[in-house]
Amino acid sequence: MASFSTTATVDDPRNTLGDGEILPPVLAGGGDDRSGPGMPDYATRLRRARLGLLVLLVPIFMLFVSFTSAYIVRQGLPTLDPQTNLLVKDWIPVKLPTLLLVNTFVLLLSSLGMELARRQFRGEAVLASGDAAPKISSSEQSKMPWLAMTLVLGLLFLFGQWTAWRQLAASGFYVSSTPSSSFVYLLTGTHAVHLMGGILALFVASIAGLFGRALARRSIVIDVTAWYWHFMAGLWVYILCLLEFAR
Repeated sequence: MASFSTTATVDDPRNTLGDGEILPPVLAGGGDDRSGPGMPDYATRLRRARLGLLVLLVPIFMLFVSFTSAYIVRQGLPTLDPQTNLLVKDWIPVKLPTLLLVNTFVLLLSSLGMELARRQFRGEAVLASGDAAPKISSSEQSKMPWLAMTLVLGLLFLFGQWTAWRQLAASGFYVSSTPSSSFVYLLTGTHAVHLMGGILALFVASIAGLFGRALARRSIVIDVTAWYWHFMAGLWVYILCLLEFAR
Protein backbone atom coordinates (compact mmCIF):
# COMPACT_ATOMS: atom_id res chain seq x y z
CA MET A 1 0.00 0.00 0.00
CA ALA A 2 1.35 3.38 -0.97
CA SER A 3 1.88 5.96 1.70
CA PHE A 4 2.23 9.69 1.44
CA SER A 5 4.10 12.11 3.64
CA THR A 6 4.52 15.86 3.60
CA THR A 7 7.46 17.93 4.67
CA ALA A 8 7.73 21.60 5.46
CA THR A 9 10.81 23.76 5.30
CA VAL A 10 11.60 27.04 6.97
CA ASP A 11 13.51 29.48 4.81
CA ASP A 12 14.54 31.87 7.57
CA PRO A 13 14.30 30.78 11.21
CA ARG A 14 14.84 34.28 12.56
CA ASN A 15 12.15 36.29 14.25
CA THR A 16 11.81 40.01 14.62
CA LEU A 17 10.18 42.05 17.36
CA GLY A 18 9.57 45.62 16.30
CA ASP A 19 12.14 48.35 15.66
CA GLY A 20 14.17 45.90 13.60
CA GLU A 21 15.22 43.90 16.68
CA ILE A 22 16.33 40.43 15.60
CA LEU A 23 15.75 37.59 18.02
CA PRO A 24 17.61 34.29 18.27
CA PRO A 25 16.33 31.60 15.92
CA VAL A 26 13.89 28.98 17.14
CA LEU A 27 15.60 25.61 17.50
CA ALA A 28 13.91 22.27 18.00
CA GLY A 29 14.68 19.92 20.81
CA GLY A 30 13.54 21.69 24.00
CA GLY A 31 15.65 23.38 26.62
CA ASP A 32 15.68 26.89 28.01
CA ASP A 33 16.82 28.48 24.78
CA ARG A 34 14.90 26.14 22.53
CA SER A 35 11.35 25.51 21.54
CA GLY A 36 9.99 21.98 21.41
CA PRO A 37 6.50 20.63 20.72
CA GLY A 38 3.95 22.72 22.54
CA MET A 39 6.55 25.21 23.76
CA PRO A 40 6.39 28.89 22.71
CA ASP A 41 9.31 30.38 20.84
CA TYR A 42 11.52 33.20 22.10
CA ALA A 43 9.46 36.01 20.55
CA THR A 44 6.24 34.70 22.05
CA ARG A 45 7.81 34.33 25.49
CA LEU A 46 9.17 37.87 25.36
CA ARG A 47 5.82 39.32 24.30
CA ARG A 48 4.07 37.44 27.10
CA ALA A 49 6.63 38.67 29.63
CA ARG A 50 6.14 42.28 28.50
CA LEU A 51 2.38 41.87 28.67
CA GLY A 52 2.69 40.50 32.19
CA LEU A 53 4.81 43.51 33.10
CA LEU A 54 2.16 45.85 31.75
CA VAL A 55 -0.47 44.10 33.86
CA LEU A 56 1.79 44.59 36.89
CA LEU A 57 2.45 48.27 36.20
CA VAL A 58 -1.22 49.23 35.92
CA PRO A 59 -2.10 48.66 39.61
CA ILE A 60 1.17 50.29 40.70
CA PHE A 61 0.31 53.34 38.61
CA MET A 62 -3.23 53.44 40.00
CA LEU A 63 -1.87 53.14 43.54
CA PHE A 64 0.24 56.26 43.16
CA VAL A 65 -2.62 58.08 41.44
CA SER A 66 -4.74 57.41 44.53
CA PHE A 67 -1.89 58.62 46.77
CA THR A 68 -1.65 61.80 44.71
CA SER A 69 -5.37 62.42 44.99
CA ALA A 70 -5.30 61.89 48.76
CA TYR A 71 -2.22 64.12 49.07
CA ILE A 72 -3.85 67.04 47.28
CA VAL A 73 -7.22 66.66 49.03
CA ARG A 74 -5.64 66.40 52.49
CA GLN A 75 -3.78 69.69 52.01
CA GLY A 76 -7.04 71.64 51.98
CA LEU A 77 -8.80 69.78 54.78
CA PRO A 78 -8.82 71.42 58.24
CA THR A 79 -8.72 69.41 61.45
CA LEU A 80 -10.41 69.94 64.79
CA ASP A 81 -8.20 71.38 67.51
CA PRO A 82 -9.20 69.60 70.76
CA GLN A 83 -8.06 72.53 72.92
CA THR A 84 -10.02 75.29 71.18
CA ASN A 85 -12.69 73.18 69.43
CA LEU A 86 -11.94 75.12 66.27
CA LEU A 87 -11.09 73.91 62.80
CA VAL A 88 -7.47 74.71 62.05
CA LYS A 89 -5.18 74.00 59.15
CA ASP A 90 -2.50 71.58 60.28
CA TRP A 91 -0.69 71.11 56.98
CA ILE A 92 2.96 72.09 57.52
CA PRO A 93 5.11 71.92 54.36
CA VAL A 94 8.14 69.67 54.72
CA LYS A 95 11.48 70.95 53.52
CA LEU A 96 12.93 68.03 51.58
CA PRO A 97 16.59 67.09 52.15
CA THR A 98 18.96 68.11 49.36
CA LEU A 99 20.13 64.51 49.34
CA LEU A 100 16.97 63.57 47.44
CA LEU A 101 18.29 65.45 44.41
CA VAL A 102 21.48 63.38 44.56
CA ASN A 103 19.36 60.25 44.84
CA THR A 104 17.45 61.31 41.73
CA PHE A 105 20.67 61.61 39.74
CA VAL A 106 21.79 58.18 41.00
CA LEU A 107 18.52 56.55 39.97
CA LEU A 108 18.53 58.17 36.52
CA LEU A 109 22.12 57.03 36.02
CA SER A 110 21.14 53.50 37.03
CA SER A 111 18.28 53.63 34.52
CA LEU A 112 20.80 54.46 31.80
CA GLY A 113 22.97 51.54 32.91
CA MET A 114 19.92 49.26 32.90
CA GLU A 115 19.12 50.22 29.30
CA LEU A 116 22.70 49.54 28.23
CA ALA A 117 22.54 46.17 29.98
CA ARG A 118 19.30 45.33 28.16
CA ARG A 119 20.87 46.14 24.80
CA GLN A 120 24.01 44.22 25.70
CA PHE A 121 22.09 41.05 26.52
CA ARG A 122 19.95 41.42 23.41
CA GLY A 123 23.11 41.71 21.29
CA GLU A 124 24.67 38.67 22.96
CA ALA A 125 21.53 36.69 22.25
CA VAL A 126 21.74 37.61 18.58
CA LEU A 127 25.45 36.74 18.40
CA ALA A 128 24.79 33.43 20.16
CA SER A 129 22.35 32.55 17.40
CA GLY A 130 25.23 32.50 14.93
CA ASP A 131 23.43 34.81 12.54
CA ALA A 132 23.86 38.31 13.89
CA ALA A 133 22.45 41.30 12.08
CA PRO A 134 24.93 43.38 10.11
CA LYS A 135 24.30 46.40 12.32
CA ILE A 136 25.51 44.47 15.39
CA SER A 137 29.23 43.81 15.25
CA SER A 138 31.37 41.99 17.76
CA SER A 139 33.23 45.21 18.54
CA GLU A 140 29.97 46.79 19.70
CA GLN A 141 29.39 43.99 22.20
CA SER A 142 31.45 45.51 24.97
CA LYS A 143 31.92 43.58 28.17
CA MET A 144 31.11 46.53 30.38
CA PRO A 145 29.36 45.30 33.57
CA TRP A 146 26.27 47.43 33.07
CA LEU A 147 24.13 45.02 35.06
CA ALA A 148 26.46 45.14 38.05
CA MET A 149 26.62 48.92 37.82
CA THR A 150 22.83 49.11 37.89
CA LEU A 151 22.70 46.88 40.94
CA VAL A 152 25.24 49.00 42.80
CA LEU A 153 23.50 52.25 41.92
CA GLY A 154 20.11 50.81 42.89
CA LEU A 155 21.42 49.80 46.30
CA LEU A 156 23.09 53.20 46.62
CA PHE A 157 19.75 54.87 45.90
CA LEU A 158 18.05 52.86 48.65
CA PHE A 159 20.82 53.73 51.08
CA GLY A 160 20.42 57.40 50.11
CA GLN A 161 16.68 57.18 50.80
CA TRP A 162 17.33 55.72 54.25
CA THR A 163 19.81 58.51 54.95
CA ALA A 164 17.27 61.12 53.80
CA TRP A 165 14.67 59.67 56.16
CA ARG A 166 17.13 59.98 59.02
CA GLN A 167 17.72 63.61 58.08
CA LEU A 168 13.97 64.24 58.13
CA ALA A 169 13.72 62.64 61.56
CA ALA A 170 16.61 64.76 62.81
CA SER A 171 14.68 67.85 61.64
CA GLY A 172 11.65 66.81 63.70
CA PHE A 173 9.59 65.31 60.88
CA TYR A 174 8.69 61.75 61.81
CA VAL A 175 6.13 59.49 60.18
CA SER A 176 3.32 60.67 62.46
CA SER A 177 4.51 64.22 63.17
CA THR A 178 2.29 65.98 60.63
CA PRO A 179 0.02 64.89 57.77
CA SER A 180 2.54 66.26 55.28
CA SER A 181 5.44 64.29 56.74
CA SER A 182 3.28 61.15 56.74
CA PHE A 183 2.75 61.52 53.01
CA VAL A 184 6.47 62.08 52.42
CA TYR A 185 7.31 58.79 54.12
CA LEU A 186 4.38 57.02 52.47
CA LEU A 187 5.26 58.05 48.91
CA THR A 188 9.01 57.59 49.15
CA GLY A 189 8.73 54.39 51.19
CA THR A 190 6.25 52.76 48.80
CA HIS A 191 8.49 53.65 45.87
CA ALA A 192 11.51 52.13 47.65
CA VAL A 193 9.63 48.88 48.28
CA HIS A 194 8.71 48.57 44.60
CA LEU A 195 12.27 49.35 43.55
CA MET A 196 13.45 46.46 45.73
CA GLY A 197 11.44 44.18 43.47
CA GLY A 198 13.52 45.31 40.49
CA ILE A 199 16.74 44.80 42.45
CA LEU A 200 15.62 41.26 43.36
CA ALA A 201 14.98 40.50 39.69
CA LEU A 202 18.49 41.72 38.82
CA PHE A 203 19.98 39.50 41.52
CA VAL A 204 18.15 36.50 40.08
CA ALA A 205 19.41 37.28 36.57
CA SER A 206 22.97 37.74 37.84
CA ILE A 207 22.94 34.45 39.73
CA ALA A 208 21.52 32.69 36.68
CA GLY A 209 24.42 34.07 34.64
CA LEU A 210 26.97 32.78 37.15
CA PHE A 211 25.57 29.27 36.87
CA GLY A 212 25.43 29.42 33.08
CA ARG A 213 21.66 29.34 32.74
CA ALA A 214 19.96 29.87 29.40
CA LEU A 215 20.80 33.11 27.64
CA ALA A 216 17.28 33.48 26.26
CA ARG A 217 15.73 33.29 29.71
CA ARG A 218 18.19 35.82 31.15
CA SER A 219 17.62 38.10 28.18
CA ILE A 220 13.87 38.09 28.83
CA VAL A 221 14.36 38.79 32.54
CA ILE A 222 16.72 41.66 31.80
CA ASP A 223 14.43 43.12 29.14
CA VAL A 224 11.36 43.12 31.40
CA THR A 225 13.32 44.39 34.41
CA ALA A 226 14.77 47.21 32.32
CA TRP A 227 11.34 48.53 31.39
CA TYR A 228 10.23 48.15 35.00
CA TRP A 229 13.33 50.07 36.12
CA HIS A 230 12.64 52.91 33.66
CA PHE A 231 9.08 53.11 35.00
CA MET A 232 10.34 53.35 38.59
CA ALA A 233 12.83 56.08 37.62
CA GLY A 234 10.09 58.11 35.95
CA LEU A 235 7.78 57.50 38.91
CA TRP A 236 10.42 58.79 41.32
CA VAL A 237 10.86 62.01 39.34
CA TYR A 238 7.08 62.46 39.50
CA ILE A 239 7.02 61.88 43.27
CA LEU A 240 9.84 64.33 43.87
CA CYS A 241 8.12 67.02 41.77
CA LEU A 242 4.86 66.40 43.63
CA LEU A 243 6.47 66.77 47.05
CA GLU A 244 8.51 69.80 46.02
CA PHE A 245 6.03 71.86 44.01
CA ALA A 246 2.65 70.78 45.46
CA ARG A 247 3.25 71.48 49.11
